[in-house]
Amino acid sequence: MTDLSYAAVPKKLENDRVMLVGGAGFIGHHLALELRRLGIDVMVLDNLMVNSLVDSVYGARTDPLESRIYRHFLLTRFAMMKDAGIQLCNADARDPVELMRWFHDYQPTKVVHLSAIASAVQARKDPGLCFDLQLITLRNVLELVRMEAAPVDLVMLMSSSTVYGDFEGDSVNESTRPRPRGIYANTKYMAERLVRTYNHQHGIGTSIIRPSALYGERCVSRRVSQIFIENAMTGKPLLLEGGGDGRLDFTYIDDLVQGIIRALAFHPGKPASQTFNITRGSARTIAELASVVQQVVPNVILEERPRAKDKPIRGTLSVERAQTELGFEPNWSLEDGYLRYCQWYKETWDQLSNA
Repeated sequence: MTDLSYAAVPKKLENDRVMLVGGAGFIGHHLALELRRLGIDVMVLDNLMVNSLVDSVYGARTDPLESRIYRHFLLTRFAMMKDAGIQLCNADARDPVELMRWFHDYQPTKVVHLSAIASAVQARKDPGLCFDLQLITLRNVLELVRMEAAPVDLVMLMSSSTVYGDFEGDSVNESTRPRPRGIYANTKYMAERLVRTYNHQHGIGTSIIRPSALYGERCVSRRVSQIFIENAMTGKPLLLEGGGDGRLDFTYIDDLVQGIIRALAFHPGKPASQTFNITRGSARTIAELASVVQQVVPNVILEERPRAKDKPIRGTLSVERAQTELGFEPNWSLEDGYLRYCQWYKETWDQLSNA
């Protein structure tokens, strides 16, 4: 019987070299740090375009304290990775020659593709860049693996729960037919199709991860969980569309990372192709999210708004497959994980505002 305990992961990955393409972002730097903590060889490759220090200094953030906090988060990411001994390569995966150089130098055995615009809102504003960062980079990775530029036995794609589109019931599983809406969701789904095609035609080992409504330390992607605590700290209202009855499967970054690492470690090898929802596995309302913020900032302003017509209808992502095949068990409820994140954010905010 296969040992699916987390304690078995280091042994499973002890001879691997894991390349994280687009790995300096929110998910990537957390993943790199945990891989190193487990003693696994990892390299981060990133062009540092999205949510970068330049964006923080020259971008649209009008509040100087918010801008300073974002820069602090980004610099802390780099400092933590450097202290952990993680190699960070400032390279653009849209350039196949540049990417090939790093394949040849590092000789990865597993590649995690994280390159993407971080939110559907930003993707809608710049669809061309969304397409480039998601699909051109992925094509280059898959072609290098096909041509055996390195001994890669697994390509993992970071997809999104948005590929499901509007939920027809309270929950979806990996067999639910995707119905993506918008440029962000559709490029994620096109990426999934591309990965599966290379698996079917060229025998590349693949794994597709679908996370949902992430939150956690050092995020600068402006997800709703981040917007809520930031608005609370600046005296802005928390907007509850439709009274806050919209439901999302909010997932703490630590749960996603342990699920990703399990999928890397317990993949059966070429030519297997796997797809997993890696989430909390329990949808909660936006109003419940706001109630956690109220525990940290009691005088927060709640403001109801009409429901946006273009917002997808969401719910729970079943994690039964990941539980069965990977031994995945999410540890952080909204009450514990999001509260921990909000408390951390407030402490950081208070420290920097008084500095």
